[in-house]
This record gives sequence, structure tokens and C-alpha cells, in this order.
Amino acid sequence: METRTLGSLWPVSLLTLGGGGLGQIWGETSREEAVATVRSAADAGINLFDAAPMYGRGEAEMVFGEAFDGSPPAGARFTTKCQVGSPPADDVYEKLEKSVVRSLKTMKIDCVDLFFLHSNICPDDYIYAQNADVQHVFATKWSLYENTLIPAFEKLKEKGLIADWGITGTGLPKTIMDALRADKRPAVVQVVTNFLDSAGSMKRYEEPPEPRNIARTAANNGVGVLGIRAVQAGALTAALDREAAPEEHADYDKAAPYRALAAELGEDPAVLAHRYALAMPGVDTVILGVKNRQELNDLVDGVNKGPLDPEIVARIDALRLNFQIPRMPLD
Repeated sequence: METRTLGSLWPVSLLTLGGGGLGQIWGETSREEAVATVRSAADAGINLFDAAPMYGRGEAEMVFGEAFDGSPPAGARFTTKCQVGSPPADDVYEKLEKSVVRSLKTMKIDCVDLFFLHSNICPDDYIYAQNADVQHVFATKWSLYENTLIPAFEKLKEKGLIADWGITGTGLPKTIMDALRADKRPAVVQVVTNFLDSAGSMKRYEEPPEPRNIARTAANNGVGVLGIRAVQAGALTAALDREAAPEEHADYDKAAPYRALAAELGEDPAVLAHRYALAMPGVDTVILGVKNRQELNDLVDGVNKGPLDPEIVARIDALRLNFQIPRMPLD
């Protein structure tokens, strides 16, 4: 599989195998099938494997651990995450270290290549439009991020527990872009990469999303871009095959013209959506949410056809289904 350099780090495959599907977030699968899917992904040339403790309450990390049993293929890289929220500053490092040590043990590896902050980042006085009563759980205040979390990540690097760190770019766009421009910036950011520019039910704020601007800002500042939500939690597939949030149902309905275009082109909507995501400026690799080998093989075969024709990208864009509102200047 073709590779791209992830920011200033190392070459990664165009596709990253995500742990969401393996952890049964995106529908049912078996442990046996999930393990076989991981091994098939490695055989197909995928070299980045993305996990999180919350994916199936540890199931995804256990799948990776069982699949490679302490001997991953040469060049394989692993990510995991920690939802920190906004605890007392004195508790941050211990929370991060405890989480990463548990993940290392579960995945049977010695070092996490990328350790992500799995929390929104927001200004200290910001109140979210949704779930404000529990935002201390899912959102990290800017001052805590800048003064405590960044030094904690750097300490984990010094101890050899992680090689580098990143952030999840689904929080307030301006705050995310501020983090990407800072002197002490993450190595990688996870960015929504679908033609709707939609994070669906992950979006808790009222302001317009700006994933394309986040990706451009990252690229302009040497930060790698790990694409997420290429099919927007199933909304950009042929059919929703599981229970989904109202936001995903709304996006599925909105994407009807896209499915009609995919049918006209003779393309599977899910495959086409991933190829579109890889054509978005600044994107280095896109995470797959597959839960079995058939889904994996369909997407690998599609991406291996090569870059999506710019004319097809233009036809998808011409549907005008995205929410993007430009912010200037971008740097």
C-alpha cells in the first residue's frame, strides 16, 4: 500500500486500521474475526493501528495484543488515547501514565508510538451547548492543556513510554488551531475528513465546524493529519447497519444525493467516501472503522486503485453538502 509521511514523523500507510470497529462500536463482530482482520490489514500493507481503552472497554486493545502477541510486523506503529477531561492539575500525570501503562500491557508492546489526548480542548470559561453539566469529563481547559498536559506528555516521552503525542481535533475549531500553531504543538491531530464536514454526534458546540481549516493549519505547521469519520459513523455508507444517533440519521438522509452519484459512478459509497477523504488537502492517512475482513478488503481494494479522479472530487463537492465556513487567515 502507498505511504505518506505523517507530519514530521514517519511513513504511514494511506489507511490506518482503527479500533472502533474491532471494539464493536460500529456493529457486532467476534474476537476471532477481529483478530483475523488485524492480521489481514498487516498483510495488506497497513502499518498504523489506532486504539483507545474506551473502544469496547478495552476490547480493541486486546484484539491488537492477541493478533500480534508481542511480535508486531516490522514497521508497525500503534496509537492509543486517554480521555483526561479537566481534573485537578496534580492528578493529570498519574492519570496519563496509568492509562498508557495499562494500554502497553494489553497491546503487548513496549512503547506507544502516538498517545492522543482524547478530550476536547476549550477556553477556560467556555460553556458547551450540549452536556455542559459533564464537560469536565470530556473537555480539557486550555490552561490545563498548556501548563500541565503538554509537560506530562513530554515526561512520558522522556520515560520511553510514548514516542510522541497528539490531540483529537473535534473540539472548538479556533482552540484546536491555536494548539496547532503553538510553540509546543502536538505531532499529530485527528481531523474529521468527510465531504459533509460533519462530526455528527461528537460535536457538542454551537459554532460551525472547520475540519478543512484545521487540516490546513496542521499541514502548514508540520503537524500530521490522521483522518477520522470518513463515512461519518455509517451515514455515508449504502445503509446504516446498526443503531445510530439522531445526528447520524440526519446525515444519512442528507447524503441521499451522494448515494445517487455513487450509484451512477458504479462505486460503493463507503469506498468512495474513503477515497474522497484521502484526496482532501493535508490528510496523511485515514482511519478505517471496519469490523471484519470483507469490509477491510473492499476498502483496501478501492484505495489501491489510486487517487480519486479530481473530476469526481469536484462532482461530490458540487453537491454542496458540507457545512464549511472559511476562516481567514489560515496559517
